[in-house]
Formats: sequence, C-alpha cells, structure tokens
Amino acid sequence: MKTEEIIRGVPKVLLHDHLDGGLRTQTIIDLAKELKYTKLPTTDAGELAVWFFRGANKGNLVEYLQGFEHTCAVMQTKEGLTRIAYEMMEDMHKDGVCYVETRFAPVFHTEKGLWYEDIITAVLEGLERGKKDFGVGYGLILCGMRNMKNTLEMAELAVNFRRNGVVGFDLAGEEGGYPPKKHLDAFQFIKRENFNITIHAGEAFGKESIWQAIQICGAHRIGHATRLIEDMVFDAQGNIVALGQLAQYILDTRLPLEINLLSNVHTGAIDKLENHPFIKLYNEKFRVFLNTDDRLMSDTTLTKEYSIASEMFGLTLDDVEKLNINAMKSSFIPYKERLPYIYNVIKPGYQKMREKLLSLKV
Repeated sequence: MKTEEIIRGVPKVLLHDHLDGGLRTQTIIDLAKELKYTKLPTTDAGELAVWFFRGANKGNLVEYLQGFEHTCAVMQTKEGLTRIAYEMMEDMHKDGVCYVETRFAPVFHTEKGLWYEDIITAVLEGLERGKKDFGVGYGLILCGMRNMKNTLEMAELAVNFRRNGVVGFDLAGEEGGYPPKKHLDAFQFIKRENFNITIHAGEAFGKESIWQAIQICGAHRIGHATRLIEDMVFDAQGNIVALGQLAQYILDTRLPLEINLLSNVHTGAIDKLENHPFIKLYNEKFRVFLNTDDRLMSDTTLTKEYSIASEMFGLTLDDVEKLNINAMKSSFIPYKERLPYIYNVIKPGYQKMREKLLSLKV
C-alpha cells in the first residue's frame, strides 16, 4: 500500500481548520450564482481551484488572506452556511478524520442581514447533520479578528453557544501590528467563564507573540507557533542543544501546538518545507500535531499533510498514531468525551491497519 493510502485509512484528528478556507469550488460557484455575486475570476470549478491555490501561494500572509474575500462573500445565507458546514463534514469523512474542530469568524457573514445567532446556528446545524450522516465528531471555534474591536462580543457568543457545540474562542487575522493583548477583555471574559482559548501566534510574528498569547491572554493552545524556534539554541548540525524559558515552559506544561506545514510555506512563515521546525519540535517531545489550516487555499487535506511529513521527515505509522493521540488529548471537548476517541477509535484503527499491512507482507 502507498503511504497516502495507509494514512487516509487510519483515524485522524484535525483541530486547526478554517471553515471559510475549505469550501468546495463548485459550492462557491453555486452560491455566487444564487447571491448574484459576480467577482469570481472564473466559473469553472477546476480553474477556480487552481486560482485559489496560485493566489495563496505567494509567500506572505496578507496576500494569502485575499482569497477569503470570495469565500466569505458567498457565505451570507443560512442555507449556504449549513451546506458548507455539512460538506466539510463529508470531506472530513472521506479524509479519514474522526474528529474535527473547525473555526470561523461570524463577523464576516452579516452582509445580507444575518444576525450572529443565525450565522452560528446555521453552521452548527450543518455540522450536526454531518455528524449524524458521516459519524465524524466536531467542535466549533468562534474567531475574533485582531484588527477589529468587537472581540469581546465574539467571546460572549462563544460562551453562549458552549452547550450547543461551540468549544472555544480564537483570535485570528494579520499578526503584525495587532498584538493579542489589545483584546485582553475578551480573553479575561473567557477565562472567567472557564472556557477554552486558542490563539494564532508565531506565524507572521516572533516568539514575543507566542509569549503574549500564553502568559498575558491565557491561551490553552497555540495556532502555528512556527517562530518558537527563536527561543532555542541549535548546534552546527541543527540539533536543539538548549531551550529558552518560553520553549521550556511550553514543553513542560504540554501546551499544544497546532502545526500547519503547507500553509506555513504559502504564507511565508517558512521558506521551504524541509526547514519547517515541526520535526525538531516533535523529536524534542513537544505536544505537536498536524493540521490543514485552509484546505482550499493550500490545496491540502490532513492525509496530504501527514503523507508529506512521512516522506520528508521519515514518520512511521506509530508516529502518525502518536501525533493524532496528541491532537485528541488537546481537543476542547470534555475529558470523558476525548477518551472514547483515543481508546475506541484511534488505537483500534491503527492496530487494524498494522494487521492489514502484516497480512499483505505474508
């Protein structure tokens, strides 16, 4: 069996995926027609996929984010949002994902007069239908935007919907010039409510951004954290020989790092895949796991991310299992809900694949 076939066939966990970065191109075209949105560069699904990938693969975050103008423009009706969420769940099922946490910013979906509550309810409806039809578990994360002033309102919405499927709050958007501490009221509210925080940090800005996200804002997970290597000392061979205080703290407290290989190249967070710090972090026993970030923009799936990591960094099936257990341990659903995924889904799934591979060798 090929590496990709093996990895698609085992249970995987995805915690960093943007709903508005993973639409099917045909769905974008259909919804644009319904909404009379005429700014799409093409109405051919294949050509549109190529356009999104080419536009995103420019090597800087600002240009990478430009494609979202089109995806958000067609995510303006309850029916459209429900369809997109449902299709995402089907795509997860096809990719072998057993549990997904998807995230989006409700603020971008009000152009046609939808209320925030309508927007969130529509997405949750699609996710719930998808769970019933495809057997994939989910959690929804609401994003506040770094360059906006309504993050407290988004945090309040996240908490209001915590019993309906929202599992956490995120801060997303352009990092440079918009430090997370500017949104301290939102994070303090989430912490007072004993709720979950993940923050994009250390992607387009340095280790200070990661420090601030954790120590000032109380993040329970960090999205990307690519620049954490700035807090490490390497020898001539590129091996880690010393950790700074921040890196040591993250390692010791098992604070999860949501790693995104391909999108980090596309946004310019790293220059090329072989230089990605992921494998160094994994070998040093940081709690890391792989994610997709934006499946449409980066032309990726979780299977693809793990396949690339396996080929480039020599990951074994045992490594892939360990990384996905790391992810499940780091999810924002209650502890007693995480355990059945680990012991009833993930571990048996990998054992079954090992037995299958053994039988093919005999």
